[in-house]
Amino acid sequence: MRNDYRRVTDNLSLIREDTTNAPVPIRVFGGPTALIEYGGLKLLTDPTFDEPGDYQVPSGPPLTKTAPSAITPSELGPLDAVLLSHDQHADNLDHSGRALLTDVPLTLTTPSGAARLGGTARGLAPWEVVGFVLTSNDLPTVYISGDNASLTLVKEIAQRFGPVDTAVLFAGAPRRPVFDGALLVLDSAQAAEATRILGARRVVPVHCDSWDHFTEGRDDVVTAFTAAGLADRLQLD
Repeated sequence: MRNDYRRVTDNLSLIREDTTNAPVPIRVFGGPTALIEYGGLKLLTDPTFDEPGDYQVPSGPPLTKTAPSAITPSELGPLDAVLLSHDQHADNLDHSGRALLTDVPLTLTTPSGAARLGGTARGLAPWEVVGFVLTSNDLPTVYISGDNASLTLVKEIAQRFGPVDTAVLFAGAPRRPVFDGALLVLDSAQAAEATRILGARRVVPVHCDSWDHFTEGRDDVVTAFTAAGLADRLQLD
């Protein structure tokens, strides 16, 4: 899986408002799913709304969801776009999430994912996905990491787009036997280091609850950020 990024501003018609100093509203619903209100647009990250249960995978043990979402798709209201890091794994796009995509005017994802999904999905070229950077002349920069476990890549993001005002970091340190137990997403200590690298004023941790292959949770994120002297940058509600 590639870890490529580029800003997505050119793919969305932003309604610009004089909100440069105001924090970008972000609500987290569980797993990797968060609603970001940016320049008048409602953007949803990796939609996962199924009830707890198992998901079979081609190799290895199933993925097990352990907690429901804090909201249902019908409660979201109209969305302008979905920012989908990838479509292959149920902990990033489950059955309910796939159904939601049919009612969304634009889904930004990988080229191969867009080919599989069809509909309004648009594939972005290298340096556009798996993660996203939202930029505007008069709005704070928002970085959405996606399933990335590389601090080297985070440094590249910082060089191209930093400093970042808000970082939505996929944490939780998920591991799977099929990948020899390697980290698939940042762990808590890496998330704290990524915050330093990006110069992020605010960090919204996601992808660190609701699945049993996540080896660290929100308490671990708080512990790591506290040890790094960065606890005041966390948004946990």
